Amino acid sequence: MLVLGIETSCDETGVALYHSEKGLLADALFSQIDLHRVYGGVVPELASRDHVKRTIPLIKQVLSEAKLTRNDIEAIAYTAGPGLVGALLVGASCAQAMAHALNIPSVGVHHMEGHLLAPMLEDNPPAFPFVALLVSGGHTQLVRVDGIGRYKLLGESIDDAAGEAFDKTAKLLGLRYPGGPEIAKLAEQGVAKRFKLPRPMTDRPGLDFSFSGLKTSTLTAWQKCIEANNASEQSKADLAHAFQAAVVDTLVIKCGRALQQEGLTRLVIAGGVSANQALRMALEKMLSHLNGQVFYARPRFCTDNGAMIAYAGCQRLLAGQKEGQAIGVKARWAMETLPAI
Repeated sequence: MLVLGIETSCDETGVALYHSEKGLLADALFSQIDLHRVYGGVVPELASRDHVKRTIPLIKQVLSEAKLTRNDIEAIAYTAGPGLVGALLVGASCAQAMAHALNIPSVGVHHMEGHLLAPMLEDNPPAFPFVALLVSGGHTQLVRVDGIGRYKLLGESIDDAAGEAFDKTAKLLGLRYPGGPEIAKLAEQGVAKRFKLPRPMTDRPGLDFSFSGLKTSTLTAWQKCIEANNASEQSKADLAHAFQAAVVDTLVIKCGRALQQEGLTRLVIAGGVSANQALRMALEKMLSHLNGQVFYARPRFCTDNGAMIAYAGCQRLLAGQKEGQAIGVKARWAMETLPAI
């Protein structure tokens, strides 16, 4: 089955063609970072308008790269949520219109399920069951995964997601949006252990996360630097290093607990923050001590992309799942409510 995948949940327009037997045939992505950077964050209305502008040209691009025509498409998968409603409606409307015109099935895909399954696109995909750390700008969750649609939420952030904390911390340090890559780059120049920041909620049992206190501690440390007339570029780098280390340590500790609790040794990390090299190295070190293994997608499939939606949608289409003609999207959508296949 040849599936066209469309991703328009936030600030990246992703389109891909995935074949159930041949694998990924083509994918294309347009990032709106430059559009939103001037505002310091995503502007929903601008995001929706840009998706309208980019989606059809990207579909034409992947078809051309794969040397196929629209009549070769056998099904369409699109992100139905969670995300920005206006942005989601662009992809959903386009997908449903094409499906109706071509008389082929379509399926709405859960955005975070797409991220969770993105490592399946690699040469060495993880086998079920495993624990997944979904870590992005909008989500920080630990999930036990026994199969597609067989999810058990183990813990999640009670306030800011990790990616959101990166963005807000970068902003207070005067860095550009998005904050994750900027913090990571600056942290490479930082000196370890100059600043001591908390590892939130690691001193108590449980698998939930909280990053608002860490963000406040970072702000307090930076204000002290300013008051002491020591707000230098080196101080900024040292604080970025300390902040990233605190986030990484917190995530690693919680992942270790989750694996021990579930009696598993396979860990998947997915979402935009999973591209962070310090996090990958720390998790690989932790898993090596457990004689386990960590799995993740290549960097371009860590951020929002059409390939993960095409893959996830293909699995559900092969299982017989499809949508009616109504166009429906969800700003919020619990992944545990998805049907198992």
